[in-house]
Amino acid sequence: MLTMEEALKHSSTRFAAGEIVKGRVIELRGKEALIDIGYKSEGVVPGNEFDDIKLVKIGDEVDVLIEKLEDKDGMVILSKEKAEFKQNWEKILTICNEGGRIAGKVKSVVKGGLIVHIGVEAFLPSSQIDVITPKNLTQFVGNTYDFKVVKINQERQNIVLSRRELIEAERGERRQKLLADMVPGDIRKGTVKNITDFGAFIDLNGIDGLLHITDMSWGRVGHPSEVLKVGQDLDVVVLDVNKEKERVSLGLKQKMANPWAAIETKFPVGTKVKGKVVNLVPYGAFVELEPGVEGLIHVTELSWTKRVAKPGDVLKQDQEIEAIVLGINREEQKISLGVRQLESNPWDNAEKKYPAGTRVKGKIRNLTSYGAFIELEEGLDGMIHVSDISWTRKINHPSEVFKKGDEVEAQVLEVDKANQRIAVGVKQISVDPWDKIDDLYKVGDLVTGQVTKLASFGAFVGLKHDIDGLVHISQISEDRVDKIKNVLKAGQEVNARVIKIDRGDRRIGLSIKAANYSNEQLKAEQAVLDALKPGEDLVALQHAFDAVDTDKS
Repeated sequence: MLTMEEALKHSSTRFAAGEIVKGRVIELRGKEALIDIGYKSEGVVPGNEFDDIKLVKIGDEVDVLIEKLEDKDGMVILSKEKAEFKQNWEKILTICNEGGRIAGKVKSVVKGGLIVHIGVEAFLPSSQIDVITPKNLTQFVGNTYDFKVVKINQERQNIVLSRRELIEAERGERRQKLLADMVPGDIRKGTVKNITDFGAFIDLNGIDGLLHITDMSWGRVGHPSEVLKVGQDLDVVVLDVNKEKERVSLGLKQKMANPWAAIETKFPVGTKVKGKVVNLVPYGAFVELEPGVEGLIHVTELSWTKRVAKPGDVLKQDQEIEAIVLGINREEQKISLGVRQLESNPWDNAEKKYPAGTRVKGKIRNLTSYGAFIELEEGLDGMIHVSDISWTRKINHPSEVFKKGDEVEAQVLEVDKANQRIAVGVKQISVDPWDKIDDLYKVGDLVTGQVTKLASFGAFVGLKHDIDGLVHISQISEDRVDKIKNVLKAGQEVNARVIKIDRGDRRIGLSIKAANYSNEQLKAEQAVLDALKPGEDLVALQHAFDAVDTDKS
């Protein structure tokens, strides 16, 4: 029952939709509150219109707006929020002209931003929450912040806010103050704001500074993310301040002593050192000797004898190894290292162990266009040039004689320590048949052999003693021969007459058609042959071999 004072108070109250009246909480029903406004029936206010329904007590007075005097149940429909909105709207218009500043509490997340309670509900777009648009908006719900009013629509009674503009303005003020106060050498606290391939931007609470990748560590940094992560707090050294362009250069490694300052004392040339392989590149391997100090083992310094194609063939990432310091360049912060120097150089004793004339045995390890490599011992190869394979045959490729894995005997011809080469020859272990050619063949001799190669100008015939002779196309038959392949085949056995021997040029000329000639006929044919021009010389074996018609046309 109302008291006389309350009755007098409510007697002047106008009960109509849209009016704001005072009421008192008379009952709490879970998610709503029953309010007595002095009308013939009570009203209900939803619990979510209170800041916290749990803090509401029976007897509390509240201002409410009458939305409807009676619903179908005879209850009065009330709104606490709308009462506040109506009461606050004029006050907010006065305080919050566009550009004004007001405090508010974030109420909820909606599409595109947040709803903020500033006495009335206002909208805060996602892009205006912070300098960087946040991904998680729920973190702001329930928090109170200051906002700038950027737009008011009186007809629709809505307000748009910005927190970002206030933050940027505050940062601008702090930035100017920081630029004025900051000098190179200062140590400042900051937070990693962003990471790029070339460095990281550090938020110094008012201005962003660039920490370049080269100023992160005295050692190797492949990518800034190896050292820093976004959101990390750290102390940095101010290296340079450009007040006009508002740029600040920062350093992290400068907080520590430069390990290269006394590098020659720490790692004298010739010292054996230990380290870890931190990077493998085509030309060598980088080895970390201590934090901030790396040395390079060039690929040529990995072995005295092996031809290492790439460092990864003999070293692995993170492998612990020993090496010898070969050189130091403190200004360029470079240390040259070597691994092969840990072992004796087999080439130092190669001349004594393999003097010229020594006979050696070994397996063919590799074949190239110019020769074959024979393994003399682990790490030492001898090279047999194609010209040192046979005294008599013209060898175009070593595969004509050798194959990989063949066991061969050879003679050391020369040891070139400077270029790490040992020349060996196979033909040198036998007697040169041309030294006794007069005992083996004479002009007029009748010989038998097999056709080994066909050329456009004649055919090569293999004779005894591993000597080849050449039958010029004019010496095959009394009849004209247009194409060699029409009358001779490789492997065919033929009889021929020796018609010319040139010891100086190591050449033997043969004639098949003269196999049955008399001495007089031979002399006549010899005169014809002697008159040929050099380019037409039927016994020019060297040129003949070079011009072998591979298609045997």
